[in-house]
Amino acid sequence: MSLREELLKQGRAAKEAAQVLANLSTDVKDKVLEAIAGKLVNSKREIMEENNKDLKAGEAAGLSKALLDRLTLNESRIEAMAEGLRELARLPDPVGEIMEMPRRPNGLQVGKMRVPLGVVGMIYEARPNVTIDAAGLCFKAGNAVILRGGSEAVHSNRILVQAAAGVLQEFGLPPGCIQLVSKTDREAVSILLDMHEYLDVLIPRGGAGLIQRVINEAKVPVIQTGIGNCHVYIDEGADLDMALKIADNAKTSRPGVCNAVETLLVHQELAREYLPALFALLKKKEVELRGCPRACQILPQIKRAEESDWHAEYLDYILAVKVVESLDEAIRHINTYGTKHSEAIVTHDYSRSQRFLREIDAAAVYVNASTRFTDGNQFGLGAEIGISTQKLHARGPMGLKELTTIKYVILGQGQIRE
Repeated sequence: MSLREELLKQGRAAKEAAQVLANLSTDVKDKVLEAIAGKLVNSKREIMEENNKDLKAGEAAGLSKALLDRLTLNESRIEAMAEGLRELARLPDPVGEIMEMPRRPNGLQVGKMRVPLGVVGMIYEARPNVTIDAAGLCFKAGNAVILRGGSEAVHSNRILVQAAAGVLQEFGLPPGCIQLVSKTDREAVSILLDMHEYLDVLIPRGGAGLIQRVINEAKVPVIQTGIGNCHVYIDEGADLDMALKIADNAKTSRPGVCNAVETLLVHQELAREYLPALFALLKKKEVELRGCPRACQILPQIKRAEESDWHAEYLDYILAVKVVESLDEAIRHINTYGTKHSEAIVTHDYSRSQRFLREIDAAAVYVNASTRFTDGNQFGLGAEIGISTQKLHARGPMGLKELTTIKYVILGQGQIRE
């Protein structure tokens, strides 16, 4: 069987499974999610063994420290994936929810009901936790899902989907509910982009190259998830200790994820005091700073930033630094170079914080907090299938409700249109 035939077969299976899932009771869905969570915890040793194969291959291929961190599944991360599924099971089921039911002058009641999207195609890179997050979210929202992970995580993804598939079988549910594209060939992406007969939506999650390719080539509707060129702006009069802690956390807690900060903007009134302290703090964690001319005057030991650095999503231990004259300049810089993901200001001035909230064009805008909180679990959504940086259908962390659409339901008493 050719790769195209194999994927079309999966598409047909997903389409059939979606009809079953759309009518599955909340009770059954929640029991399945709890069972998959238990399966993950009980299979930790086997999962880590398979993950170790991916890590060894990644090290041999020269993956960066940050990318290897994204790839790693240890006991705590497997426990976190399981807890994410349990949290999903505790959340209200959006499917079937009636949001409005106003009565028209002719007596008709016209309402909106939440329904599943149908079949979701997920294309993503070296994040095996996405496999479980996407599978769990799609399942609870009544969608079948076809997962195409990156070659870096092939062993991890296979065993995770095997665990979920085993639970589906125990509950008598069709295997088409959660499927993994077994081949990691680039051709598989091309085929998925063309499967409009079977896929209702495609969600790419990864680097700029992957996302741009999907946007440019897909014949299936696409929800664009975030390239994360995120910023933190340290405002005039900001608390320096708070500003150091937030910048440190936003850059170093997990530099390989999309909500990590990539550019730090510092008001000129604070720069001479703040930047040396920041340099000393981040040097201990081997973070490379790349600065504008004014930043390099204060820190002559750092590398000069190029124009490309202001556009960069490093996903690594690198931070671009720019000294700005005002809040106006900071807002202009962010709205020019940002990717509409997550942006933060550190300030004690209420009016400037409100200007920042109003004028920054991004899915998540923070006052006095790290950008690292842009996450479905942190926002109380249980988990997320991605961070949408577009404005149509969904924006920000995409949880259960964002994986549904609506249909109109109309209740009458024999009305006819004249």
